This record gives sequence, C-alpha cells and structure tokens, in this order.
Amino acid sequence: MKNKTLITDFTSGSIPKQLIIFATPLFLSSLLQILYSMVDMIIVGHALGKTGISAVSVGGDIANFLTFIAMGFSNAGSVIISKYIGAKKRDLVGRFILNMFMLLFGIAIAFGLFCLIFIDRLLALMNTPAEAEAEAFGYAVVSICGMVFIFGYNAISAVLRGLGDSRHPFIFISIAAILNIFLDLIFVIVIPLGAAGAALATVISQCVSFVSCLIFLYCKRSSLGFFLNLSDLKRPDKTMLSDLTKLGIPMAIKSASIHFSKLFVNSWINSYGVAVSAFAGIANKINSVSNLISNSLNTAGSSMVGQNIGAKRYERVPKICLTITAITMGIAALLSVVFYAFPETIFGIFTTDPAVLIIGAEYLPIAVLIFFGSACRSPANALVNGSGNYKVNFATAIFDGIILRIGLSVLFGITFNMGYLGFWLGDALAGFTPMFIGIAFYLTGAWKEKKISA
Repeated sequence: MKNKTLITDFTSGSIPKQLIIFATPLFLSSLLQILYSMVDMIIVGHALGKTGISAVSVGGDIANFLTFIAMGFSNAGSVIISKYIGAKKRDLVGRFILNMFMLLFGIAIAFGLFCLIFIDRLLALMNTPAEAEAEAFGYAVVSICGMVFIFGYNAISAVLRGLGDSRHPFIFISIAAILNIFLDLIFVIVIPLGAAGAALATVISQCVSFVSCLIFLYCKRSSLGFFLNLSDLKRPDKTMLSDLTKLGIPMAIKSASIHFSKLFVNSWINSYGVAVSAFAGIANKINSVSNLISNSLNTAGSSMVGQNIGAKRYERVPKICLTITAITMGIAALLSVVFYAFPETIFGIFTTDPAVLIIGAEYLPIAVLIFFGSACRSPANALVNGSGNYKVNFATAIFDGIILRIGLSVLFGITFNMGYLGFWLGDALAGFTPMFIGIAFYLTGAWKEKKISA
C-alpha cells in the first residue's frame, strides 16, 4: 500500500487530474519560497528603506544564480528517475540518488568558493549602487555560505518528484517558510543585522528544510521503492554520472544563463540609480509570482512526460502539453487584468516611495508580456525536459538564455535608446523563445528518441 501512496504512475488515468494534483503542491512550495523571499524584502525595505530593497535585490541576484544551477541539475535528476520508474527499473533509483548527491554537493562547494573569492568583483559587475554596497555584500556572502543546503534540498525534492511525490517537499518547505518569517523579525528588527540578517534567516530555515527532507528520504527509502547502498559512494557509476551531466549541464545552463542575462540586464538597470534598482528588485519578485503556475506545471509535466516516454506511452505526451497550455494561458490573462486594475495596491506592498511607484506604472505593459511568455514556454519546457534531449536543451539555453535575452535587451535599451524600460522589454520578449523551439521539436518527433540509459 505504501508504494501506491508514495509512488505515482502517470502512464494511465486522467491527465488533467494527475497534472493538477501533482502540480498543486509544487505551486504551493514555490509560492512559499517566493513569499518568504518577499518577507526578506518587505521587512528589510521597511527597516532600511530603498537602500535595503536594493541590497536584497542585488545580493539575492548573485545567490539566485547558484540556486538556478542547483535547480537545473536537480530537474535533470528528476527526469531520469521518472524514466527509470516508467521503464520499470526501480532497482537503479537508489544508486542514481547517491551519484546525484555526490555531483551536486561537489558543484555547490566549487561554485560557492568561487563566488566568495570574487564577491567584490561580482558586486562591481552588477553596478551595485554605492549606498547599498555594504548591505548587498552582507546579504550575498551569508546566502552563498548556505548554498550547500539549497543544493541538498533541491536534490531530495528532485528524487521525490521523480517518484511522483510532490506533497512531502511542500510540507518541508512550509516548515522553512514559517521559520524564515519568525527569524526575519528577530535578525532584522529585534537584532538589527540589516540585509545580512535577512539572509541568515533564510539560510537557517533552508538548513532545517534540507535536514528534515534528508531524514524523511532515508527513513522512507523502502516504501519509496528503492534501496541505498552507501558502498556505491566509493564506486561512482560512470554511466549514471554521464546521463546526469549530459542532461544536467544544458538544463543548468538554461536556468543559469537566463539568470545570467537577468544579471546583465539588472547591472545596466542598477546604473540608472537607486530608485530604478529598488524597483528592479520588486519586478523580480513579481516575475517570480508570474512564473509560479508556469514552473509548477512545467516541473510536473516534465515528470509525467518522462514517465510516459520511458513506458513508450507516446500518445499521452501531446495531451499533457495541451493541458499545461490551457491552464497557463488562463492564469496569464487573469494576472494581466489584476495588475492593470490594482497597480498601486500591488506595488505599494513593497514601498510607498513615489519615485519607485512611478517606475512601476511604466512597467505594466512589460509585466503582461512576461506573464504570457511564461505561459507559452511552460509546455515547451515540459516536453524538452521530459524527453531528456540534452541537445535541444542546450540550444534553448543558448538562444533563450544568452543570444536573444541579452541581444534584445541591448537592442531596445541601448540601440533604440529606451533606457531601463528597453532592457526589461528585451528580456520579456526573449521569454517566448522556448515556445518556438518546443513546437519545432514536437513536429520533428525527435522527443521519442532515447537519450538516457533508462
């Protein structure tokens, strides 16, 4: 009975029902993560003003770059596990988990050390406003030091998602969210540690979430249908590591390059002054909210696509993608109406500074583009990620994350002299790139080809 409860078979049954049930905890988990990152910004904003908001925005951008790398490799691991489950090869899951953990922790340590060594240069590259530099430094350093917990939590969540369990990751992130809000109040208000205090609250809560997940995964390993043989740590599986790196590197590049391009955009935006820099932080949080449904359905859809391709149930794959499209487009339309109806109320949650609110009014049309771009790329990413096709993932990463995102931002921001609005516009338009790649990929039928050893 436990296997039936904790491992979900997506190769039969109602696709809309399975998608909604599986995606809802993922959505709530992402929502909580965004909410407690917003708590950082709101509490710091009220305590330190727009300087604090700018510091959290810039320092958070650097830390988030590493988070997206973790998510890329973790999502790759989730797809591979899904294919093992679909192909009825559960005996391989335990060994793959240990190999994935070894790789992710190694990456976390290497990238964390790199960022700590070059943190001053990174802040300079971001054109951090002078007024916010000290606070941004503190926020970034503390966040980077806790990055190993982010990688660990993402790895365990990927394992559970690959097995079809999205409920337990939501429980653990809920614990972290509540703890984070409580610690924010202590480290920013009661003990005035500034932006670094907000980062410390986040790191501690993430550590608690990771340890809770780790204990759960180990205790439930039998009922989850796999076994961990710690001796496998001495004998890394070259085939599994090859599969994970082939798929993980393009997915990490795709996630990280998109964020890298945003760092590039924000570095130019920050040069327009502290008010624009402050709204850039608010815009990033709004964009995160717009991606909630999209990313949740993308993640759920990737696992479902992976299982069905592994089981050779190809006829279910387009139905999964169409269901995702219908849901995300409806949400994009709803968000657009809400933001145009209540802009001052929404932006006023973060700040009452008139200069920042004026920029918010200018940003509204770009926000709508971002909503629909997010909706369009969700089904495409679900198909590409779920197929395990690393070549198409890499192509998407290069075009979406670097060439078009940076190219269009420079075109509108500098060539057309649109300033900070031009950089935001280019970034928004580039978000539609995966849709075109996904349509072409589906029409070729290459998504049916075997790209990993499952």
